[in-house]
Amino acid sequence: MSNKENTSEEIDLGQLFKLIGEVFNRFLLFIENIFKRLFHCIIMFLRFIRVHFFKFVIAGVIGVAMGWYWDSVSEPIYRSSMIVEPNFNSAQQLYNNVEFYNELAEEKAYKTLASALKISDKEASSIKKVTIESYSDQTQKIRQFSEFIKELDTISQKEVDYQDYLKNFNDINSKFHKIEFKSSNAIVAKKCQNAIVRSIENNSYFSTRKTTNDLNIDLNERTIKDQLNQVDSLKQFYQELKLLELKKPENTSTTSINLASESKALDRSEITLLDRSKELSSEIRALNTRKANTENIINVISDFPNKGGLVNEFFAKKKVLLPLFLIGLTLLFLGVLSLNRYLKNYNS
Repeated sequence: MSNKENTSEEIDLGQLFKLIGEVFNRFLLFIENIFKRLFHCIIMFLRFIRVHFFKFVIAGVIGVAMGWYWDSVSEPIYRSSMIVEPNFNSAQQLYNNVEFYNELAEEKAYKTLASALKISDKEASSIKKVTIESYSDQTQKIRQFSEFIKELDTISQKEVDYQDYLKNFNDINSKFHKIEFKSSNAIVAKKCQNAIVRSIENNSYFSTRKTTNDLNIDLNERTIKDQLNQVDSLKQFYQELKLLELKKPENTSTTSINLASESKALDRSEITLLDRSKELSSEIRALNTRKANTENIINVISDFPNKGGLVNEFFAKKKVLLPLFLIGLTLLFLGVLSLNRYLKNYNS
């Protein structure tokens, strides 16, 4: 009985291994067919390129010649960049203004653009593109996250992590922003700088916020200075008390003990006053930094250069783009013709 059971188990295991082998072989055949078809497609494409090689060469040569001529007759384009730091949540308005300038340039509404940027119509017509983007790296984002966390209460700080902050981070949240001009006039960007900044500074809402901020800083500064003067007065008072104690006669041991305890108390009070004086000085330094950072609604970190740099990017040249375009167009046209012939002969 046991011999029959062993034989049955051996037969079942043999069939199982045979089934696994067949599945594995089919899988290998499937992979092999995929590579064969892929190789066949590559060979067909290479044959297609070989048959029409001179047509692609002609299209490329024509494209280079036309692109070279186009580049030679086209006016040069200059790029100028400015780095700014918007205050009082004015970044959104700055983005809106720059997008407005760019729309006017694209629509060739040069009179309106000239009026907005306080330049001549001719200078406005030279502007090709105006863009703005965030100018921040990972280090700046970490610093902004640290400042953001400090403003939250203890419970909220535990709920927010750096990854959550990055998910909700966008260009408007950046501390610095880059405004870029592309123009056929190398010096027009510099002439537009004051108009761009004043378009934000002349906004009544931001002007009111700046005035309120200045008043708050002045009030805080006066309060801290008054506290610092009071601390200095107390320090001087404690020093006078110490001098008086030193002049007292020490007749008994009890008097000596009392004087010693009083002296220790005065020393502790002086140390507390020194710590408070350091804290107040630190607060004044922080206020001075805040005052410097918020002196303007828009802080210009880096001005537009007096003359923009010539845009000379390799893949922006017509002698590069045009031959690529004509070769691609030729490839598409010949491919459609080959597909049409294949469809006509498909039934046969």
